[in-house]
Amino acid sequence: MAHLMRMPEITANAIEAVLTEWLVSDGAAYQDREPLASIETDKAVVDVEAESPGTLLRTLVAPGTTVAVGAPIALIAEPGEQVDDVDTLLADLGAVEAVRFEEAADSNAAIEVASQPPTTIAMAVSKPMTPGADGDTTAPRAVNDERVFASPIARKLAREAGLDYRSLTGTGPNGRVRRRDVEAALAQPAQPVAPVAMARPPAADQAATSPAKPPKPDLAYVDVEHSRLRRAVAARLTESKQNVPHFYVRGSALVDELIKLRATVNARVTSRVSFNDFVIKAAAIAHTRHHEMNAIWTNDAVRRFERVDIAVAVASERGLLTPVVRGVDALSLSAVAGTMQELVARANAGQLRQEELEGGALSVSNLGMYSTEEFTAIINPPQSAILAVGAIREEAVVVAHKVKPRQVLRFVLSVDHRPIDGAMAAQWMKTFIGLIEDPIQIMV
Repeated sequence: MAHLMRMPEITANAIEAVLTEWLVSDGAAYQDREPLASIETDKAVVDVEAESPGTLLRTLVAPGTTVAVGAPIALIAEPGEQVDDVDTLLADLGAVEAVRFEEAADSNAAIEVASQPPTTIAMAVSKPMTPGADGDTTAPRAVNDERVFASPIARKLAREAGLDYRSLTGTGPNGRVRRRDVEAALAQPAQPVAPVAMARPPAADQAATSPAKPPKPDLAYVDVEHSRLRRAVAARLTESKQNVPHFYVRGSALVDELIKLRATVNARVTSRVSFNDFVIKAAAIAHTRHHEMNAIWTNDAVRRFERVDIAVAVASERGLLTPVVRGVDALSLSAVAGTMQELVARANAGQLRQEELEGGALSVSNLGMYSTEEFTAIINPPQSAILAVGAIREEAVVVAHKVKPRQVLRFVLSVDHRPIDGAMAAQWMKTFIGLIEDPIQIMV
């Protein structure tokens, strides 16, 4: 029997997602596990697969639309099922008057409306005005006792701009004012307002004839709207810094041997190995030697992992992402390099799956390519540590009582003090520095 396809909850506690692309056309049949649509979450783009064969009768949401979890996005028919009147069927299923959430900035309001039965939503949108007790008309009331004639983001933008959204003509269903309506009004040149004559005391006449002070020029600036990814990163790291007790362990490594070994390796392999690949592999080896570090804090216990998964910060074209390299302890250095190259390419293309961004106890963040000497990074929950990698610099170093030029690389390990003590983190750093300074150990 034909039914509505609804926006799935791709990630835990998600309240909305962006439908980026339909992969099946209206009226087309599809097979079991065939991708139907691409959904963008806070971190990744996920393909939603069909649970069984069927036909996509009609899509209800345009690509690029932000939709509340649970809201209808398409009408689906069973294989071979004939539907003569799609519009009537949609009406029977309560989807005709379904509220679109492409402009919903107030997530709580959006999800509350989405959770209402379809008939309730329809009534909230289309209920006519009725006479009140005093002969006046009573405006329709929406869920949460708010009018539905303006979306939350439209009201917010109008309020911030000092604009009365009720004076605008809405282009949405039933005249609902949308974000685009407010932006269009703000883009119009300001209309001069005719002066209004007001009575004033005689003593004010002379002051009124004095030349008015020129208004202060507006400061020039541009507001760049937050992307979903930046909002998610900001919320997660703010929570981490507020709730996770960070402490920091610093270390410096002489990397002359590492530079030579990398040059030798890259001369013999087809897949180029980066300094960061050596760092990732060395960190995994250090985790295997200090398994207490391969753990995270949970409400009930310290969870220790047997496999070493390491997340790597990637400044992708879409924003900051941390894809996870699985089982680094069992991978060769060239395998780590190949995996990282693939993950970076798919991060830039927005093709990472949600599960590829989750897991592990340690992240690696490298700013050395920007000539940053040293920095501290914020732990990415629920992980317990993050290793900040700086730039290689030539420095004067005392070796055998003599000052000699050496290539130096600095590291800062940010650690969650709940599952990991300072002494353990210090031992891990000592082992890690030893591996970096004697990199042949990384190869065996």
